Amino acid sequence: MKKTQPISQHLFRGSCYLVGLLILALGITMNTKAGLGVSPIISVSYSVSTIWGHNFGNTTLLLYSVFVLAEMILHSLLAYRRKKAGMPSVRKLSTVLLMDAMQFPLSLIFTRFLNVFGAQIPDLASDCAGTFWGTLPGQVLFLLIAIVLTGVGAALSLNMRLIPNPGDGIVQTLSDFSGGSVGLTKNCFDIGNVLLTSAIGLLMAGQLVGIGLGTILSMIGVGRVIAVFNHFYFHKTAVLAGLQLS
Repeated sequence: MKKTQPISQHLFRGSCYLVGLLILALGITMNTKAGLGVSPIISVSYSVSTIWGHNFGNTTLLLYSVFVLAEMILHSLLAYRRKKAGMPSVRKLSTVLLMDAMQFPLSLIFTRFLNVFGAQIPDLASDCAGTFWGTLPGQVLFLLIAIVLTGVGAALSLNMRLIPNPGDGIVQTLSDFSGGSVGLTKNCFDIGNVLLTSAIGLLMAGQLVGIGLGTILSMIGVGRVIAVFNHFYFHKTAVLAGLQLS
């Protein structure tokens, strides 16, 4: 007979998930507002929309759709591999695929968070000119805070194993499929995005598009923040949320 989880575990899990998404949205917005280059995860859609004149939001939605489709394929392959090896699955494949599909409406809600924070946080280069935050040291400090928030938010929401936003969901899926840590997988995935964006810009526009100091620092820093956070808090939060550790 399956043991029922206490209400406190459900509340803790849901709270961590929502707080994680809010922190993630704040970090991503601050990264953009620093004015030092877009984050690696959206660099591909940014370069494509800029070079060919497409709507950035629609291009990002298309990119997210590709991520979700890739997650569904990898989850199906992972379920087949576990079944063939005689390994038990924590959740049914149909449930996993449904949660993958739920990333589409979640992405719409998540962008509302981005819009709220975007309306409240000024652009440092233009709105904060003449102050410390408008200088390069101020922008870099602001960016470092954004990187920490992005990493903590991503780790907290992903660790709850609910519905991630597509940009983080593909990282979690690749981590599960490869057996590597989420932090290392995030680093590798970001590097791949930056390399692809650089190739698109150089080949199609003759220059780098959307790549800056902030992109490089985020590429290195976010994955490391996730790794450090999980080193200290993954087990503790998983136990409090009533999650099965494998």
